Amino acid sequence: MSDREPPAPEGPLNRSLAALLAEVADAPPGWADRLSPGARLDGDLLLDECELAELAVRLPERFGPAADLAGLRAGLDLAALEALTVADIQALLPEEDGR
Repeated sequence: MSDREPPAPEGPLNRSLAALLAEVADAPPGWADRLSPGARLDGDLLLDECELAELAVRLPERFGPAADLAGLRAGLDLAALEALTVADIQALLPEEDGR
């Protein structure tokens, strides 16, 4: 939501992924510009389960079937789910989209 403040950028981030995250989070303008690969989906971006479910549906629509967030999350314990980052999602993207 609009009160979320992601950490400052620290490295290269796929702009299409950042835009998709902003859409899913219903974030204010400029929010995606502050995203970083190390931002945690839960702890930093405060994405809730509904937003994560929407992201899981929209990732393969935009990036193809390899962008399987639901499959990634299914194999994680609670601590790993809490530690899931934007970089973890970016790693699911095809090579040309993941850069």
